[in-house]
Amino acid sequence: MFIARVTGSVVSTQKAESMIGQKLLIVEPFRLDEKSRSQLVTTGRTFIAVDTLGAGIDDFVLVVQGSSARLTPETSKLPIDAAVIGIIDSVSIEKQSIYKRD
Repeated sequence: MFIARVTGSVVSTQKAESMIGQKLLIVEPFRLDEKSRSQLVTTGRTFIAVDTLGAGIDDFVLVVQGSSARLTPETSKLPIDAAVIGIIDSVSIEKQSIYKRD
């Protein structure tokens, strides 16, 4: 599981039948800044993840990959390898708040 920021969406009019109606998001993983430990910084990578929660652009989300992405009732029959499983409200490290959702 990792923290990611939603940076965009993907629209596909032709896809596998099981994917019809599924919202696809572009997510960019973030990690804790190793030096300052006071902020989240991008890893420079991107993934496409199925979103069943209604996340939006600039939201920080929890993402799972691999077989874990298919372990929710909403995704169990989908041919996916990444899914948004939570929308993050806040992140604190060592009693310091480093992210708070507006």
